[in-house]
Amino acid sequence: NKKILEMILLRPQNHFFENQGRIEMDGILIVNKPKNCTSHDVVYKVKKITNQKVGHTGTLDPMATGVLPLLIGKGTLCSKYLIEHDKIYKATIQLGKRTTTSDQEGEIIEEQEVGDNALDFKYITEKLKEFLGKQIQTPPIYSAIKVNGKKLYEYARKGQNIEVPKREIEIYEIELLNVDKQNKKIEYKVHCSKGTYIRSLCEDIAKKLGTIGYMASLERLKVGKFMLEDSISIDNLENDNIETHIIPIEEIFKNSDKIELNHRKLELFLNGVKLTQKFPNGVYRIYCENKFIGTGIIKENLLKRDVII
Repeated sequence: NKKILEMILLRPQNHFFENQGRIEMDGILIVNKPKNCTSHDVVYKVKKITNQKVGHTGTLDPMATGVLPLLIGKGTLCSKYLIEHDKIYKATIQLGKRTTTSDQEGEIIEEQEVGDNALDFKYITEKLKEFLGKQIQTPPIYSAIKVNGKKLYEYARKGQNIEVPKREIEIYEIELLNVDKQNKKIEYKVHCSKGTYIRSLCEDIAKKLGTIGYMASLERLKVGKFMLEDSISIDNLENDNIETHIIPIEEIFKNSDKIELNHRKLELFLNGVKLTQKFPNGVYRIYCENKFIGTGIIKENLLKRDVII
């Protein structure tokens, strides 16, 4: 245990270092996912480049682009703190048509007239305001939500009927960006809660406008505090020094309060012993000799280990 303590205290104070000839990296990498590429494809590529464990906090559809936060190394231990993030998207709706998958990847199964109101900027703006706040949404049948141990899209591909579980979502902001009257398309930006399906939102907006529609394009602009402008393109992953783009674990918890432990208390803490700390319940950054050790959780005045880097 003392050896582990020494290793932690002697470890370089950054998020990447050389260990037996191998560069180890811990933190988050923000990738700008390209179109026609799965989130798994991006994870596989980064894993191959870094030769480390890589995960993500939520997938993007293959046709979607934009912010895809990836967890690198011990950054994967932080996933529970990142999956609840709200998101900002920019989406385009193709009005007058409905597809099997609610996006442009599916087959067109219905066509309908698009009235003049559905392409009127002022009218659309007023209708979008009706989506603000909490509401119940029905996710698309072509989604990865599990029912009875199987993903919904597995039922859909076999033509099996299954009740799609509804969920509560919240729309914080929604703004109309553009109306393409000639092609019967509208573009909007939405700030929404975790679990919101933009494909379903696109269909619901079209219905509110008195017609049908599907999601023609989608770009994720922000996940929590991670923005598109902070991302790196997948084409540049191998050309740039990838470690310079990794956000360290300490940065993720920069808004959490700090607790300094001496050597004895740190040793107990690392061994799983709960320490008495009379602070409010929550997540704290743990330090020893002003060196970041990881995070701890206080509950009812007891501090226990959480993420150790």
